[in-house]
Amino acid sequence: MNYKMIFKVLGYILLIIALGMIPPLLISAINKQTDMISFAISILLTVLTGFVFAKIPITKKKIKAKEGLAIVTLGWIFASLYGALPFYLSGSIPSYVDAFFESVSGFTTTGATIINDIEVLPMGILFWRSFTHWIGGMGILVVAVAILPMMGTGGFHVFKAESPGPITDKIAPRIKDTAKILYGSYIIITIAEFILLLFGGMSPFESAIHTFGTLGTGGFSTRNASVGAFNNSYITIVISIFMIMSGTNFSLYYDIYKGKWKEVIKNSELKLYLGIIGISVLAITINTNMSLYHNWFESFKHSLFQVSSIITTTGYTTFDYEQWSTFSKGILFMLMFVGGSAGSTGGSIKVIRILALIKLIKRELTKILHPRAIVSVKFGDQPVSEDTLLNISSFFMLYMVIFIFGSIIISLEGIGFMGATSAVAATLGNIGPGFEFVGPTHTYSDFSIFSKLLLSFFMLLGRLELFTVIALLTPKFWRNGL
Repeated sequence: MNYKMIFKVLGYILLIIALGMIPPLLISAINKQTDMISFAISILLTVLTGFVFAKIPITKKKIKAKEGLAIVTLGWIFASLYGALPFYLSGSIPSYVDAFFESVSGFTTTGATIINDIEVLPMGILFWRSFTHWIGGMGILVVAVAILPMMGTGGFHVFKAESPGPITDKIAPRIKDTAKILYGSYIIITIAEFILLLFGGMSPFESAIHTFGTLGTGGFSTRNASVGAFNNSYITIVISIFMIMSGTNFSLYYDIYKGKWKEVIKNSELKLYLGIIGISVLAITINTNMSLYHNWFESFKHSLFQVSSIITTTGYTTFDYEQWSTFSKGILFMLMFVGGSAGSTGGSIKVIRILALIKLIKRELTKILHPRAIVSVKFGDQPVSEDTLLNISSFFMLYMVIFIFGSIIISLEGIGFMGATSAVAATLGNIGPGFEFVGPTHTYSDFSIFSKLLLSFFMLLGRLELFTVIALLTPKFWRNGL
């Protein structure tokens, strides 16, 4: 294990985090907010640690699979530990455990919060809270990958371990160029949503906050009532569209840029993703119009927004969906296990895995009817290897095992079945709000310290796709070389 290389890269990651604290520091200074000193101290502590790590002399520059896994997992943990400092030092969150929970929730783009009154927070803290979504959305490690070539080493194993989804393709021949393309798309879409929200009447500050929350699929807002506080149909529709865009594989935007429209239209994951959204919106629209709104546009607007929010694991709300019927809430609960596309900023199981599992079931049914048939699973025209299918099946089984046992443990808090299961589903899937005890009008503040740390662990597990973190926890990982 090349420990020196691991900590050197972690040093650069911490320097990136410190750089990210500068905008909220400036906002705090310009508006003469009380959190200015806390950001200055946080930046100083983060820079000092990052500088010490980055200056570690190295002899072996090569990063293998094992080092890549360690860098990714420890990178997210260190980012969350130091990202919690502004919350804690400013007094906005008096408990460091709570501050760590909020920081993990931000960087993993979960959007679960322990803050009961968001609107009293200083502007710098509000900005940092949502900016962590934007930083974590495309991945802090993707930025680090762009830095690694300057250190004389490659970053494919870091990129592979960090990238969301079972299939990791390089868009460009070099990982550095792939990182630039992904972030280029990310920034362009960010600017587009920011401008459109300004047209909707949002202030530049709130436009930025909600753009960060949308693109990072995190869902932190400036209002206690989330997006519903604006009571603006234009804003609701714009954010709905950009949530769907953020849950789409970002490599498809590069394909569109290159004029590969046929490949995009034929993409089976995209078709399933949009199909699930369309069917869910239609079903909830009809149900809520019959039982609650009695207005087709209102029913459609809230259905589109909430379906987009849950399937992309963003977690914004425009309405207390706890008032919906069991049928509509049941659809939302199922969507919590779907998630966005591979290569998007969305979390949960991912549409590509759902598609693979559907094809696997179809293959097994075909084999029952035609025992001698040789049937391969394909995505488009490309066959999927048996190793990849085994990985997807193992991921799904492990995800469900963690969900079940996690729900049992959280139920010891004395909360109801739906509250316990949705709390685990919402954190493991990086969604944020759930139902009942953690519904859209509640926070995670009433959980015990143990449960908050456990749910923080689930958020990291979900963001890093389970195996990355679990591999790091095994003694064998640290003993044997790869």
